This record gives sequence, structure tokens and C-alpha cells, in this order.
Amino acid sequence: MIKIATFNVNSVKARLPRLLEWLKSSSPDIVCLQELKCEESAFPFEALLDAGYNSAVFGQKTYNGVAILSKYKIEDVAKGLPDLDANSGIDGGEDLQARYIEAVISFKGGALRIASVYVPNGGGDLNEGEKVEDSKKFIYKIKFLQRLRAHIANISHYDEIQIFGGDYNVACETIDIFDPKKFDGQILFHPQERQKFREILNGGLIDSYRAKYPHNQAFSWWDYRGNSYAQNKGARIDYLLISPNCADKIIDCDIEDKNVRDQEKASDHCPVCLTIS
Repeated sequence: MIKIATFNVNSVKARLPRLLEWLKSSSPDIVCLQELKCEESAFPFEALLDAGYNSAVFGQKTYNGVAILSKYKIEDVAKGLPDLDANSGIDGGEDLQARYIEAVISFKGGALRIASVYVPNGGGDLNEGEKVEDSKKFIYKIKFLQRLRAHIANISHYDEIQIFGGDYNVACETIDIFDPKKFDGQILFHPQERQKFREILNGGLIDSYRAKYPHNQAFSWWDYRGNSYAQNKGARIDYLLISPNCADKIIDCDIEDKNVRDQEKASDHCPVCLTIS
């Protein structure tokens, strides 16, 4: 069995004690981290190596940043989404934000391709009278999702298991957010971003948690404000999306909020874990 997790740590340096505690108690084999908020030179490689994990990192000062941790060797690391050809119809522009890292991990009996993804939040820069979809940050979010879908389509023919884990900043269905009426048309639950997320799924990937638990309402993020975690006012925005050849290998998929999200100085996210045969 292989246990794979995704976890937005919301600053790896600030949350390092919590991260190490969780790694020890949960013992995932492979981890996708997001929102490192540090450059590669400041990443805690040694502490994680002492905990049994190799690391591949795409960092950025103060903001963003993604990493892959693994108990196995990490190979063929690619940082950032690749440039698209002129016929793609998607103008990504020059993207300097550290939001995507991909690698191949080999283990006894097989190998898989895994990516850690940190989709932009898309909010925060509205001027008076503007709608969410008018903001530059939201437009960047939509283009990022389009570029991600195009890249996944370009590599989907590879004969391998593929897993795209990360904070997608999208609650896909009404069951995935505590108050769909309140959030309708807002960041995390805007129709445009939900459509772009569904296009990724419709391209062939499978939401592993929803495949295992079609009717469960469970969240992976809770706002720090308003006592949201205690009142379970959250959203499921962290996913492990898998290629079809991985679907029949699912043993379990779990959202590990207890003893993670309720700890002192915790991230506002909790880990999502997938165990496959």
C-alpha cells in the first residue's frame, strides 16, 4: 500500500512543529505541500530528512510555494506549468508564481507521477462597483485552471498512474461548502471557477474522496475568523485527483482534521489522504 497526502501548510516555517507531528502520526509515504511562503534556500530540508522524507521544492519569498515530500527517491522534477503552444488559445503570460511542481516517484513494484498544485485564490483586489469576475486575480485564477487542464491533457496518454494533489481553491458541488447560497458567485464557489474545475475532471481525472464517499459532507478548510472550525463552517477545496487507472486501486480516502486543524498555531487547512494498493 502507498499513502499519499496533500496539505496546505500556510507557511512551512511557522507550521513546522505541527507538520512534523502530523508526519509522525499519520506516516504518509508521499506528501504534496502548498503555500510554503519561503524560498528554496529557507526550506527545512534537514528537519524533513530527519523525519524520513526527501523533498523537491519550488519556493517563492513570502507567498505561494509548493513541494513534494517522499519516503522514496524523487526523480524527473519539473517546476511550474509548461508554456503552452501558440494554438492553445490560452494566454498565460509570464508566470513567476510558484504554484506547480511535478515529479516521478519509483517504489518497490511500481512508479507514479505526482504533482503538487496551488491554484490562486482569485480574490482581494476588487474596486468599488466591480464584480468578482472583473478582478485581475480572478482572471489569473481562471487562466491558471485552463493551463493546468491543458497540461494534464498533454500528459494523459502516459502509461502511468498520475495524481494531482493540492489546494484548488474551488468547492466543486453544493455539498462541498457549508453555505452554498451565501457563497454563490463568490470566491471558492463562483460558477466560472467551478466550471473550469469540472472541465479538469471531465478531461478524465477522478476526485478520489468523492469516488470513495459519494454522499459525505466533509471539509478541508475553515476560515480563521468567526470560530469557523468549531462551528464546522468550512469548504472542501483540497483534492487528490487521480488518473482512471488508479481508481480501482483506492483503499481509502480520508480528511484528517482532528489533531491537526484544532491544534495551536495550526494551518487553516488540514491534510487529505489517499491510500492505494
